Amino acid sequence: MEMDNELKNSILKTGTSLVALMCKDGLVMASDRQVTGGSSLVMDKDFQKTNPINDYLVVSWAGQVSGAQRLSKVVAAELKLKELRSKSRPTVKQAANLVATIAYSGIRQPSMVPDIVDTFIGGFNEDGSTELYKIGADGSLINVKDYCADGSGMVYILGLLERQYKKNMSIEEGAKLAVEAIKSSTQRDVYSGYGIDVFAITKEGIKKVVDQDIVSEYRETKR
Repeated sequence: MEMDNELKNSILKTGTSLVALMCKDGLVMASDRQVTGGSSLVMDKDFQKTNPINDYLVVSWAGQVSGAQRLSKVVAAELKLKELRSKSRPTVKQAANLVATIAYSGIRQPSMVPDIVDTFIGGFNEDGSTELYKIGADGSLINVKDYCADGSGMVYILGLLERQYKKNMSIEEGAKLAVEAIKSSTQRDVYSGYGIDVFAITKEGIKKVVDQDIVSEYRETKR
C-alpha cells in the first residue's frame, strides 16, 4: 500500500505548463520543456510537450510522459483509420471525442499504472474553422472559446491571462502572450522551465512560431 501511494503521488506531481489561446484568425498552443520525476528531480530539460499529430491537429500533454506518448500514437493511428474508412477527414471535435473516450476508458480499467494525462487538442477543419478542446484525465471534454491552461504552472498563467487576454487577438499577439504566460510560470513554478514551444494553427496550416531555450546564467555578485 505504501508503494502504491508513493507511485500515485509521483505521477500526480509531474509538473508542466500548458497554455492555449483562441485568436481571431486561429489559435496558438504553447508549453515549457521540463520533465519532473516525483517532487525533486528534473528528468529531462528538452522535452517538447506540444506537437502536431498530423497535418491539421496539434496536441499538448500534461501528466505521465509514457501515457502522453502512448495516447499520441494511438490517437494519430485511430484518426488515420477513421479517415480511410469514411473517405473523409475527421473533424477537430471528433478527434477530441476520441481522446476523451480513450481517457475515460483507460482510467476506469484496473491497472497498476493507469494513464493520467490531461490533453489540449486544437486544429482546423476542412471548412477552415479552428477549434480548441481541453480533455481531462477522467475523460471530461470542454470546448474552449477563449483560453485555457493546465499543469502545475496553471495558477501563474491564469492570473496573467485574466488581465491580458483579449478576444479577437491576432495570431502574432496570441503567440507573444503565450510566451509571456510560460515565462511567468517558469519564474515561480519549480516544475516548469528550460524552454518554450509555441505553435500557431490557422486554416493555412500548422506552424511553429516560437522555439526558445531558457538558460540559467551565473554572474559574480558585486557587493
